[in-house]
Amino acid sequence: MRWTYFIVLQLILVLVVAGLVYKHQDKATIIKIPPKELAQWYKPENKRQVWLHNMFKLRREMQAVQFYADNKDHKSLKKWAVLLNEHYLKIGEMVPNWNKKLDLAILSDIQTSVVNQDYTGVLTAANTLQKNCDSCHIDYQAITALTYRTADFSKVETKPSVPFNSHMQTLSEQVNMIKIASEDGMPNLAISSLTDLKQGMNELGEVCSNCHKKDRKFYPSESMNKTLLSLEQNLKTGTIKEQGMDLGTLAVEACARCHGTHRLTFGAKTLLSKEPSLAELLKH
Repeated sequence: MRWTYFIVLQLILVLVVAGLVYKHQDKATIIKIPPKELAQWYKPENKRQVWLHNMFKLRREMQAVQFYADNKDHKSLKKWAVLLNEHYLKIGEMVPNWNKKLDLAILSDIQTSVVNQDYTGVLTAANTLQKNCDSCHIDYQAITALTYRTADFSKVETKPSVPFNSHMQTLSEQVNMIKIASEDGMPNLAISSLTDLKQGMNELGEVCSNCHKKDRKFYPSESMNKTLLSLEQNLKTGTIKEQGMDLGTLAVEACARCHGTHRLTFGAKTLLSKEPSLAELLKH
């Protein structure tokens, strides 16, 4: 009798949990987080993007194996099959936790089919292996790119003791102040705010150049400087409409384009890497 009560209680608990999950399905998304040891194969923990390059090699080797199997070129097929075997096994060597995800039986089938010159068998096994790779990519590719290939601004300072996010907030306030002063007939305030904005943009450019090393002057660009010059002139002698058009152009060139790359991805990275507290989980 006691066992009956126990089983009934367990069923009730399962139903309650299932009901809660269903009720909150529009508020929760399940994301699989890659193992933390993956970080050692990406910058900055590693000097090279080792994991990324191994993935590139595998993609190329899979294509080569399928191509030469299609063309029944045994010599070239054998060469690329050896490389595919090496770099596929490398996944488990670099991240032992993912050894269980490797389809070693299919990998063996490819090698056996290559030796036997069974080209149809090679293609069938390679297609199965590709599906195995795709299933992992669905789970981890996007979140891994966000975690390890997105610039991290959390520890960046534009000047000593001036965090990056504080500097960006100041730039945003200066842009808005130019707009406010322009519309409310305060040209001196608009121009002084523009002067501060120029200085802030130049300071930001020094930070940008740490990554964008190949560009002589990545930020502010020549196009941005032309817009800044036009805006300054229009704040002195132009109409409110001309001032607004210049400011809108500057907002696209100097703010929106960079935000479209960095702000969105860094925001997602920060959100996904955050360790929720027990109180947050219970609240959710």
